[in-house]
Amino acid sequence: MGTNSMHVAKTGLNAQQRRMQVIANNLANVNTTGFKKDRAVFEDLLYQNVAPAGGQADAQSETPTGLMLGTGTRIVATEKLHVQGNIIKTENALDVSVSGPGFFAIQQADGTLAYTRDGSFKVSSQGQLVTAGGELLTPAIVIPQNAAGITVGRDGIVTVELANGGGATQVGQIQVTRFINNSGLSPMGRNLYKESVASGAPIVGLPGADGAGMLMQGSLEASNVNVVEEMVNMIETQRAYEVNSKAISAADGMLRFLNNNL
Repeated sequence: MGTNSMHVAKTGLNAQQRRMQVIANNLANVNTTGFKKDRAVFEDLLYQNVAPAGGQADAQSETPTGLMLGTGTRIVATEKLHVQGNIIKTENALDVSVSGPGFFAIQQADGTLAYTRDGSFKVSSQGQLVTAGGELLTPAIVIPQNAAGITVGRDGIVTVELANGGGATQVGQIQVTRFINNSGLSPMGRNLYKESVASGAPIVGLPGADGAGMLMQGSLEASNVNVVEEMVNMIETQRAYEVNSKAISAADGMLRFLNNNL
């Protein structure tokens, strides 16, 4: 019985250690543009069904509850919480945030698409809008070399003001991509996500149309991590870890007592 108790408490230690890793990652990314915090999802393990509920207690009665002993817990998933982060003004014309649902589509070096909420774009040597890592925004937006100013409308239309009185010209429109299950997207690092079976197929649309978010030029979406909330979660996790550790010590003490007195 003592070894079973120690095993159950050990699963608690493992689960709380992993939850602490999730919390630490959230705190580490508190200043990461467009970052979405994770939440650890727990589930209980299989039960030892010693006496099933509804079993015969004697010839005339049955047990109302039964006797079932749990075997511990585990973290079954980490869920990305795609709650809108605060919009931070930067006054940089190439910084664009999404206010509402949707992601920017990014073409990676291998030609596949990834998705991001980080709209801190740059202009490449070919005049294309790219991420800080040099990956192309898609559909491609090319800024002319003689552009004196760039305007991104809330509907995603990109207009440039040409130098020397060349007037304004439209060079493209930024699209946003939505998914039926944002939490099913697979995080890749570099502020990117990739489509998965769980996320569903990408739904490409225009900003502000069909439930898609609108764009805001000169601003970025901050991380949605709440530092105070994460600190409280950290304290809870630490206390739960300590309690499970004490449970192992108590079970060890019971076994030691039995060995010394029997």
